[in-house]
Amino acid sequence: MLLETERIAYEQISGRVSSGELLQLVIAHEQFAWLHRISEMVVQVDEMLQADEPILLDDFQKLIADVRTLIVPLETGNTFERKYYNALQREPGAVLAHAEISRFLTSKV
Repeated sequence: MLLETERIAYEQISGRVSSGELLQLVIAHEQFAWLHRISEMVVQVDEMLQADEPILLDDFQKLIADVRTLIVPLETGNTFERKYYNALQREPGAVLAHAEISRFLTSKV
């Protein structure tokens, strides 16, 4: 959802890009750099789920705490917080996804 929002913003200025070009932009373009933190979290979750050993409660709790800290939209915050805030202002789907993950993060797991 956030990637699509950033893609739209990029394409409004620079014109349409293919999926391959988008991948290169996500990897190397400064406009997409703020999304790397979310990608890193996704990789961390994937690694936890694919590991042979069980997920330790402490590791799970740390991951949840890290995600809670990350997804704080602030108009005057750091780069990630500002871009996340702006994405939520522009994209209703991002708002719905944020609400869903926020509910999960506050539930008893």
